[in-house]
Amino acid sequence: MSIKVATHIDFTAMTQIFAEAQSTGRDLLYEHEVYSLLRNLGSETPPRSLLLQAGTRPTDEELLALPGDRVVLKIVSPYIVHKSDVGGVRIIPKHPDKIRSTWRRMMYEVAENYADRIERRPAHAPAHYQGLTGDALVSAISQDIQGVLLVQFIPPDTTSFGNELIVGLRATREFGMILTAGIGGTDTELLADNFRKNRSIVSASTELNDGESFFELFRRTVAYKVLAGKTRGQKRVVADEQLIECFSAFIQVGNHFSPTAVDAPFVIEELEINPFAFSDFMMVPLDGMCRFSLPQKALVVPRPAERIHTLLHPGRIGLIGVSTSRQNFGRVILQNVLAHGFPAGKITVIHPTASEIDGVACAKGLSALDEPLDLFVVAVAAEHLPELIEEIMRSKKAASVLLIPGGLGETQDSKAMAEKIMALINEGHRQGDGPVFLGGNSMGVISHPGSYDTWFIPENKLPKGRGQHQRNSAFISQSGAFMATRMSRTPELDPAYLISIGNQNDLTLGDFMAYFKTHPDTDVVGVYCEGFNDLDGVHFTRAVRQAVLAGKEIIFYKAGRTPEGKTATSSHTASLAGDYTVCESCLTQAGAMVARSFNQFTELYMLAKGLHGKAIAGNRMAAVSTAGYEAVGMADNITADDFELRMATFRPATRQRIAKALEECGLDRLVEVKNPLDMNPAATDGLFTEVVEALAADPGVDLAVIGMIPLTPSLSSLDMDASQNIAERIGAIARLSPKPIVAVVDGGEMYNPFAAMLRERGMPVFRDADRAVRALGLYVQARLGAENLRCRRRGNVEEKKTNPLRSGADS
Repeated sequence: MSIKVATHIDFTAMTQIFAEAQSTGRDLLYEHEVYSLLRNLGSETPPRSLLLQAGTRPTDEELLALPGDRVVLKIVSPYIVHKSDVGGVRIIPKHPDKIRSTWRRMMYEVAENYADRIERRPAHAPAHYQGLTGDALVSAISQDIQGVLLVQFIPPDTTSFGNELIVGLRATREFGMILTAGIGGTDTELLADNFRKNRSIVSASTELNDGESFFELFRRTVAYKVLAGKTRGQKRVVADEQLIECFSAFIQVGNHFSPTAVDAPFVIEELEINPFAFSDFMMVPLDGMCRFSLPQKALVVPRPAERIHTLLHPGRIGLIGVSTSRQNFGRVILQNVLAHGFPAGKITVIHPTASEIDGVACAKGLSALDEPLDLFVVAVAAEHLPELIEEIMRSKKAASVLLIPGGLGETQDSKAMAEKIMALINEGHRQGDGPVFLGGNSMGVISHPGSYDTWFIPENKLPKGRGQHQRNSAFISQSGAFMATRMSRTPELDPAYLISIGNQNDLTLGDFMAYFKTHPDTDVVGVYCEGFNDLDGVHFTRAVRQAVLAGKEIIFYKAGRTPEGKTATSSHTASLAGDYTVCESCLTQAGAMVARSFNQFTELYMLAKGLHGKAIAGNRMAAVSTAGYEAVGMADNITADDFELRMATFRPATRQRIAKALEECGLDRLVEVKNPLDMNPAATDGLFTEVVEALAADPGVDLAVIGMIPLTPSLSSLDMDASQNIAERIGAIARLSPKPIVAVVDGGEMYNPFAAMLRERGMPVFRDADRAVRALGLYVQARLGAENLRCRRRGNVEEKKTNPLRSGADS
């Protein structure tokens, strides 16, 4: 779908509205000012309104000036966000006396109701009212009430479920400006909590989307189905073009008043319309709130990220903190660097007394070095860092620094030291010649292309799989332990680079993703993230999008997914689009594969590494097994909130070929040719081979999952020496096929060699069929979505035949 719309935004007038509010000492707009903002946004139809300020007496003519026979009265206060919860919204007949009496009543009742609500839930009180109770609290609330807003009553076309829309902008700390839309009204949070993901509310980065692409996300919600008249008994109440124009205008306004916009006169912290109602094909805002701020000057100087290449491919390495008498972290790191093949003559240890350690020459200090270091590994205690970093800056003898020690901001006690160190680092960047720093609290880096290993884990605890064979992935992790345990359990991941990023005191996740987005030898990047620095999520997400457009695959796991705290002053938008929801939405829309568990991260990484060169033409899956439970389990897991696979329909030639193979094996009376194909435990190596070849050749099959129960007597799952055993045969077919073929080996430890042989032949291998299908579904969905991103960039109106949540037909 492609609908082009024009927007009509008056940014100058909007800026003036913010300036006038700021001149009165406010960082928020009152509701009538939000309506003025929307008029200048140009895509909505705000109702007419009149502010009835406390202490004024409007004439009857003024009170009757609004059209219609009913009006709405709404309390105006900078601190009462959810007005209807405290009686702050009344619909009454349009009569001057009735308006005046309701106005007077609301000025008292709302203050009392809000005070009662705060006293029952004091933790949710705005900071302005915390500590106040009784008459003092009521008095403070009353003083902040500016009056009542008299608003034109516009009856909606329908009052059925889902007929109201929420649209909101929010400036997030990590990802910048986010647009959210979905089912509106007073129950919007309750509905969002109880609907399937992306069915009630959708959120997206304004930098990565336009009105059309956001509308495509919104089309999947229940709100769209109701508003577009696609549910039983409903009529369409809004045009698609109106929604696209609204989303386009909000996105443009969000980008103009964004914390990442260089020339932004103000920053919109939150702008929420909840709800939009619909009357005679008009979008009518019935309530609105907006908070804003002045843009902050950048306090952090950009890192010279080109030095990441030097860090990962150093010509000379230095270390400090190496013990001469015990196996401390520094000594283990030195031994690992040597064991990885880095030349001893290109390494220097900084040590006050030793002349050499483990055959490596020592120097008394950085100033004693004849040549500068490309990488300086720091393994001293944190309390020595400020003095050492000052020496690094003075000597100018290091292009990059790896900080192993923790104690740099993880606790409240270490924050002051961390701030001092970051100020030193930042000053070096400001002068233009300071090194880049990785860490602190880093476990180190393994760079196979750079021929070094600075992890402080000894080889006998974790074999590193050294060697210079071809590798196509990078693994970046905020947790060194997460990365190490993945490598211990799944060494076949075998990344070229393993980077423990630590606290991000200098170099960030965004910096490393920006480096790898164009790296010629890296096809896959796996990222474990616990949190982004301020606005580094924007930097990271941009780089992910560019990497995906360049054909790379990004696997992402976000730790720390508990909902952010909610207070009485937070908007619906903030509650609906919490930190994790925003992160997941931004990364998914950028093209990353977002894992929901540790195991899923490893599985997606394995699939991306093994299937990167395979073509994903669609989501039509063939499933094969020798056990009924496994065949059914595959079919039971083809759909979820995040993906949709379809069981392929075999072409006539494929059916005939499989039927003939079954007949030759004597199984034609026991096995029906269908998908999933349950071939019976008597299936032989030859039958398996013929069936998999037939599926690989079928143009109606996009991918195949082959379940090989290794316990079946007819399968050569223990004979690893035979040149033509089943692992060799199936592995050869999978290697030569342009489409993904994945194996499942559901058996105990004695069948590990069988699974290993399949892996050695390039097949992704799972030990459970249900997990295989779920992981493959997510992987295929992401690959199809990435191809659609590339199609849109090329200007193709027709997307790939399989869009992200609806596959192509069997034809």
